[in-house]
Amino acid sequence: MQAVTVHDRDAGTGGLALTELPYPHAAENDVIVRVHAAGFTRGELSWPATWTDRAGRDRTPSVPGHELSGVVAELGYGTTGLTVGQRVFGLADWTRDGSLAEYAAVEARNLAPLPADVDHVVAAALPVSGLTAWQGLFDHGRLTAGQTVLVHGAAGGVGSIAVQLAREVGARVIATGRSADRDTALGLGADAFVDLRADRLEDTGQVDVVFDVIGGEILDRSAALVRPGGTLVTIAAPPTVRPEDGRAVFFVVEPDRATLTGLVQRVRDGRLTPAVGEVRPLAEAPAAFAPGPAGRRGPGRTIIRVVPEGTA
Repeated sequence: MQAVTVHDRDAGTGGLALTELPYPHAAENDVIVRVHAAGFTRGELSWPATWTDRAGRDRTPSVPGHELSGVVAELGYGTTGLTVGQRVFGLADWTRDGSLAEYAAVEARNLAPLPADVDHVVAAALPVSGLTAWQGLFDHGRLTAGQTVLVHGAAGGVGSIAVQLAREVGARVIATGRSADRDTALGLGADAFVDLRADRLEDTGQVDVVFDVIGGEILDRSAALVRPGGTLVTIAAPPTVRPEDGRAVFFVVEPDRATLTGLVQRVRDGRLTPAVGEVRPLAEAPAAFAPGPAGRRGPGRTIIRVVPEGTA
């Protein structure tokens, strides 16, 4: 099968290449998914799990990308709850070969059924961004109706979903980003927008939850905005500054079939729209990782279409 692989940690994005790999093995409780569309995170080439397995052993050449949407091609021993030919989407394990390939071995519990009326490209943009937004707001932030949440990076993949989910539960949303993001954030339902380059973040006043995807100085300054009893949630790095009378939480997203099922139902109902940007073929996945003109980073997530549109 064709897959995008990396084998040289020092080469960065220049080490990505489209290669031939053996068809994957389905371990116990696995499924083999014929990948139709895949998502990736540009920073994952710096993650230890891209290069080593759970025991710390080198696992290169490894396949990056961890979001996928496709069709079940094979069931491993003991796998239940899914059937061959079923449309599915979800997360590939962090320490195993990922989704930028024609086929991927995935634990069945990491996948959710994909309704026939949701496109594979849209579904591939949902797992990491959707689960991160949900877990950050509700599992860790404990956001409820009537509260105020500050969402950093509100026009990005995670932030845009966080804005929509927070509005759905009846929270007031203050979005942040660059000036070019203002219309996008307000169009998603944010009540106010803060330009991080032109406006004073401290003028937003106190909030119940800060949801951060940026880190650094913005994360540090945000701690003072959390009112007593509130929560600072971040996916960027463990916070070094904490709210005076509140919680600070750093987390890594986890697979969750039930939450994925709820998220995709919201997509079907028109209550949630993942931020899909460019759609590129598998052969262009190495270039899509790269910064600058080759990567052409525009609004929305870049999704890799592995199976051409219209192919069964």
